Amino acid sequence: MPQQSNQPIRVLIADDHPVVRAGLSSMLGTQTELEIVGSAASGEEALAKLGQAKPDVLLLDLRMHGLSGVETLLAMKRAADETRVIILTSFETDEDIYRAVQAGAQGYLLKDTSLKEMVTAIRTVHAGKRYIPQDIAARLADRMMRTDLTPREIEILKLLSKGPTNKEIGHALGISENTVKNHVNSIIEKLEVSDRTEAATTAIQRGIISVDD
Repeated sequence: MPQQSNQPIRVLIADDHPVVRAGLSSMLGTQTELEIVGSAASGEEALAKLGQAKPDVLLLDLRMHGLSGVETLLAMKRAADETRVIILTSFETDEDIYRAVQAGAQGYLLKDTSLKEMVTAIRTVHAGKRYIPQDIAARLADRMMRTDLTPREIEILKLLSKGPTNKEIGHALGISENTVKNHVNSIIEKLEVSDRTEAATTAIQRGIISVDD
């Protein structure tokens, strides 16, 4: 529950880079309406500190060693933790944004956001509303309108990015070449692209698959 307006908003910062944690703590600590109640170097540490520090808002890095931001959000959801969360990240692929919001994030900001906007976001999210910048919100809306790819289609996309034929993919997955072809056609339709090469490229750009997959 939001605190009374005369009490500062309690903020916990979770980021695996010490310089980022220190910088955010120092910067946000200058604001009288905010109280920095701690910082965490990982998702696991953030989960442990939620019960101790009792923050109103968690600033959560998306990509950390160990539990990722999304995995931390999902763990909070399972624990019925009501701390409101703003994702603060250097990354903004469509899939990153979508997964974070689907997992329960109420805000999404890039790390180069101004102090003024960051404070506005914290205040807005603490008040029970969402804070997602207009350009990111537009991309999120576009992503939510697209039909989700199935786990099998994502599996095939990962293989597609390495350049094998349908026959080779079928052999690797233990399915027929014709079944692979049907999956590839479905992928192309869902991603609204013209061919398998563009499908793989688009999937990487949107963060659906990684170049390391």
